[in-house]
Amino acid sequence: MSRRGWWCPSIGGVPLENSVSCGGLGFCCGISAVVGIISRCCYRSSIALLRCLFGLLAVLVRSDFSRDVELLVLRHENQVLRRQTGGRPRWDHTDRLWLTALSRLVSRCRWAEIFPVTPATILRWHRHLVARKWTFTERRRPGRPSTGASIKTLVLRMARENPTWGHRRIQGELARLGYAIAASTVWEILHAAGIDPAPRRAGPSWRQFLAAQAHAIIACDFLVVETALLKRVYVLVFIEHGTRRLHLGGVTAHPTGAWAVQQARNLTMDLGDRIDTLRFLIHDRDPIFTVAFGEVFKADGMRIITTLPKTPRMNAICERVIGTLRRELLDRILILGERHLALVLGEYLAHYNAARPHQSRCQRPPDLQTLPTRDATDLPTCTIRRRPVMAGAISEYHHVA
Repeated sequence: MSRRGWWCPSIGGVPLENSVSCGGLGFCCGISAVVGIISRCCYRSSIALLRCLFGLLAVLVRSDFSRDVELLVLRHENQVLRRQTGGRPRWDHTDRLWLTALSRLVSRCRWAEIFPVTPATILRWHRHLVARKWTFTERRRPGRPSTGASIKTLVLRMARENPTWGHRRIQGELARLGYAIAASTVWEILHAAGIDPAPRRAGPSWRQFLAAQAHAIIACDFLVVETALLKRVYVLVFIEHGTRRLHLGGVTAHPTGAWAVQQARNLTMDLGDRIDTLRFLIHDRDPIFTVAFGEVFKADGMRIITTLPKTPRMNAICERVIGTLRRELLDRILILGERHLALVLGEYLAHYNAARPHQSRCQRPPDLQTLPTRDATDLPTCTIRRRPVMAGAISEYHHVA
């Protein structure tokens, strides 16, 4: 068989016909790979340095005024970036080479003003070199496997849902579920996620506190309505935080303290036994809410909470329902008088408590405890009808039996 018929490896165009072993061939290939890697690194560094050199030439050919302006802009930009990042910039090898080359163009006495390299920087570079040398890579052995992502997720979930639980309490709960994990591992998971120990996060957040107390809170406020004849009418509304059930206190053009006390008595009678589940009443500092008004609720064991001046967010739920009344009803209808307003609000009140969904209750109306579940594939076979409310201003939809 001729020598041209079989494959002959070569390096740099030199055939390896006289190679005596595969070890020699592997050594040559390894040398070639190392040379290729070094060549690519040198190529990238050369391109970067060449780009910086062209930038320097572009600066040299400009006028003195243009360079001074650009220098001021760059200095200001550098100060802004350092102030925002809050740390020193990180240099790679190309940046260090370029700064070294530029240092030859600046007087040595001005190096500390221009270049951000200090003796501490030199010492840090030396520490990095020592750390890279003594890595002991060849002595490393496979260690204990890392904790699974599902375990970490469960630990963080327990810590989030139980603010008073520490790492040992969470470890005990995991052991009860059948997951053997050390208490120190739970502590490391919480520490890595930035979660403080249990005593520091024992206090609930405002969302958790209000959610826990919502079933015992009722709030009230006045709604002001301008009639078609520009007459001002006042409406006293109450809303339960837990169920979002809305109550209409009364409608009048001249609210007084005695009138508000009578509306409070009417509300306690309408609530019946449910008044025993309420513990707090929230209202603002309106002078109409007199001491006698609060005594009506205190007689049933409730506590009065008065909001601070000009802080409507302290009574946010009541303010929100007032906005809902305006957007969905009062902005669409001209009110003629007190009686007309009472009739309109009464009809809307029935729709609000029986059919209007609420996000805080998982889209359930206040008077509905559970929502019916239906399959979306059955929709083509079902008949859904619209029932107009408030002369068609609001719509309700129901399945035909």
